Amino acid sequence: MVRIFIIFLCFLISSCENKKKSDYPNIILVMTDDQGWGQTGYYNHPLLKTPNLDLMAKNGLRLDRFYAGAPQCSPTRASVLTGRNNDRTGVFYHGYSLSKNELTIAQELKKIGYNTGHFGKWHLNGVRGPGVPIFEDDEYNPGEFGFDKWVSVTNFFDINPIMGENGQIKDFEGSSSEVIVGEALNFIKKNVDNSNPFFTVIWDGSPHDPFVASEDDKVGFENLDKNSREHYGELVAFDRSIGILRKGLKEMGVEKNTIIWYCSDNGGLKNISPSTVGELRGNKNTMWEGGLRVPAIIEWPETINPGITKYPASTMDIFPTILEIVGLYPNNKYSNLDGKSVTNLFDANKHKRTLKIPFRFDNRGALIDNNIKLIAHDIEKLEFELYDLSNDPTESIDISKSNSQVFELMKNEFMIWNNSVDMEVNAMKFNHPQHWVIIENYIKYFDKWIDRPEYSRWISRALKKEGPGFQNFGPLK
Repeated sequence: MVRIFIIFLCFLISSCENKKKSDYPNIILVMTDDQGWGQTGYYNHPLLKTPNLDLMAKNGLRLDRFYAGAPQCSPTRASVLTGRNNDRTGVFYHGYSLSKNELTIAQELKKIGYNTGHFGKWHLNGVRGPGVPIFEDDEYNPGEFGFDKWVSVTNFFDINPIMGENGQIKDFEGSSSEVIVGEALNFIKKNVDNSNPFFTVIWDGSPHDPFVASEDDKVGFENLDKNSREHYGELVAFDRSIGILRKGLKEMGVEKNTIIWYCSDNGGLKNISPSTVGELRGNKNTMWEGGLRVPAIIEWPETINPGITKYPASTMDIFPTILEIVGLYPNNKYSNLDGKSVTNLFDANKHKRTLKIPFRFDNRGALIDNNIKLIAHDIEKLEFELYDLSNDPTESIDISKSNSQVFELMKNEFMIWNNSVDMEVNAMKFNHPQHWVIIENYIKYFDKWIDRPEYSRWISRALKKEGPGFQNFGPLK
């Protein structure tokens, strides 16, 4: 009798869990690599057409003031997964590994029944250089941070990539954007067939250099210089992959209850024509708007009405927003976040942001309070400026003297927050990044990879142990 009761209880619990799973939305996070704020059709780019992003923007919530967590790739990716400033996570610059002490969104969603997958660029495992497959024994692989399925590379990647599928090397043919979307759709299809909610991260390698695009994707850019032509061709391929993703979800019948949150990892590149950042000031690696502000859209047809908002939000808000949607936030264990949930944007009411958005990267920083922006050009030397983005979107007039009271308040608030980051960093153990050409697992593939255009010069320099910057590789084993 007791045994029968236990079996019945297990069945009841299982039934409840399945019912709860069916109520959860599917979640997809899409991120481009070095796409600037101005590089979309819906912002009226003079040459680039992005019909699929335009449709997504028309059908979803367009975030016109969305910020990357940092003006560089790895730090922003850490902020997406944790909801925290990159320095708190140990990702101080590109290539640093994410601290094992961090709690990621994938780990949290797994606890309530989500199947999790990562596809594309990882760059949180302490490895620098052009993207190479991530191996199973890499102690910072995506699986270590909550991803069940991963088809991933260490860094940027281009046409015909080689990737690590849960640690096993696999060769692919075609546009890198379409490759990872195709792999993500295979993962999604299996979960849909099994009625499992899915959390899917698709981190593209485009349009990061080296710029490589197909001839078809470069049509319309013939009058540009070579790098610009290839760069914009990569964005054409990425946009097409967005169309493939959205079409696949519709064919599976899950598009209405699937959240797609798209953005870029940092501001646009300089030396690309036409401008990557519209009329904004600065580019990637700066604290100006051109370095931090990125295109972003949230599409969730079942819940979010189409619209455009100038509410300031950031990649640090993704973690708390998603967790609130599934009922895990707010919670005391998330009290050390730097982002906040932005589910308030899903209704028609107008809101002002109550929590300022903080940034800290490479001894520089910023603090955004709705339209007022404090920039720290040098934190240690206390070099600050203040801008009113509503009247000065190009950040050309420093108002720190004319608005000294606001300036002092924001500067003090930033320094208090900065000290809290220092406390975490000072208690942290971390390893500096290393280039993959000095790692034993990769050295044995030199003969196979030396003719690949993305690897050849790095492998040649490593074999010769010479060349500019080679001293940064460290000793060859």
